[in-house]
Amino acid sequence: MSDIHTIVGFAVVAIFAIGWLWPLVALVVRRRPGERYWIWLTVAQVVAGVQALLGLVLLAIGRRPSDWLHLVYGFGPILILVIAHALAREGQKVKPGAEPIPPHLWFAFGAFIAFGLSLRALMTGLGIG
Repeated sequence: MSDIHTIVGFAVVAIFAIGWLWPLVALVVRRRPGERYWIWLTVAQVVAGVQALLGLVLLAIGRRPSDWLHLVYGFGPILILVIAHALAREGQKVKPGAEPIPPHLWFAFGAFIAFGLSLRALMTGLGIG
């Protein structure tokens, strides 16, 4: 079970890396990420949720991480995604004549933070740093 948790951990890190690099490249080439970015968001949320559930199962069967920060780093991306959803929704509420902040920017910033948190979770889980 913990091997699956590790493999999915690598996938989570990669998915969140894509989530902030994609909009960064789109910004450089002066485009928006497009509709497929929202598919990425769905996949990222599902994979992060599966990873959290695997971690909870491991906790329930008595497999504790060697460092309690692993739990903070591991569940942090889910909290960041919730915050990104709230900010994206609020970012659309602007005064008349003002330009709303594109929702993908909130998720790109959230993916950047979630990337760092999930990378640290993976590192602590592997006993690195």
